[in-house]
Amino acid sequence: MLIVDAQVHIWSSGTPMAHHRQTSSYSVNNLLKEMNEGGVHAAVIHPPSWDPNSVTLATEAARLYPDRLSILGKIPLDDPKSVDLLPNLLKQTGMLGLRLTFLQPGQATWPMDGTLDWLWPAAEKAEVPIALMASTFLSTVGRIAERHPGLKLIVDHMGRPLGPRAEGTWDSLPDLLSLAKYPNVAVKATGAPAYSKGKYPFTDIHDYLYQIYHSFGPHRTFWGTDITRMPCSWNQCISLFTEELTWLSESDKNLIMGNAICDWLKWWPKG
Repeated sequence: MLIVDAQVHIWSSGTPMAHHRQTSSYSVNNLLKEMNEGGVHAAVIHPPSWDPNSVTLATEAARLYPDRLSILGKIPLDDPKSVDLLPNLLKQTGMLGLRLTFLQPGQATWPMDGTLDWLWPAAEKAEVPIALMASTFLSTVGRIAERHPGLKLIVDHMGRPLGPRAEGTWDSLPDLLSLAKYPNVAVKATGAPAYSKGKYPFTDIHDYLYQIYHSFGPHRTFWGTDITRMPCSWNQCISLFTEELTWLSESDKNLIMGNAICDWLKWWPKG
């Protein structure tokens, strides 16, 4: 079974967000060591916002290990001239698309206030997939998907808020599930253990995972960890899906654990 983590970070400076490991550096060597120990064949790097050099770092990692690492990158979103970057974006080393978080001051309204009206049609035309940290604007994702059916969108972290499990964490799950009617929307089941109130095997979130799987299907549900904020090992993040979710068939697991995201992003690592 090909195991591909849909979301990891590496960094060399800055202060990580509070729910991530509070270390000044998490290098590609650190990442690969843990991947090897956990049985992870490949991973998609998401350059974190706290390190201004994170894109360069990710690009070098993908250059050195093209069969194991790729990137969902970022561009200046408040500058419409960035539209000129999209036609050649996927020609950059390791680049598979964009990942947008809207975590910096003033960015939270950008998906809704017209700031990004230039982006969606341009990305659709250039066939650039976009992953979105969309917990606060799931209904907007639906409108974007409907208007741009050729644009592949991925909802990060099952559409859940940042941080650990809290009251109300799953209240907006119906809004996520409603996006399954759009064939150009997929979901990353990343960070799942962090949304549990319990310990492994995190039984309190199994039903939520089933609802996501049942709505989106295995071709549009992507396993991953965001490992530097997980409360458990990579092995447990894997076995949660491969052993504990007994309603997943072997073909489902093959898709969710790696093949589906590789097909979606058109990347086939050798592991």
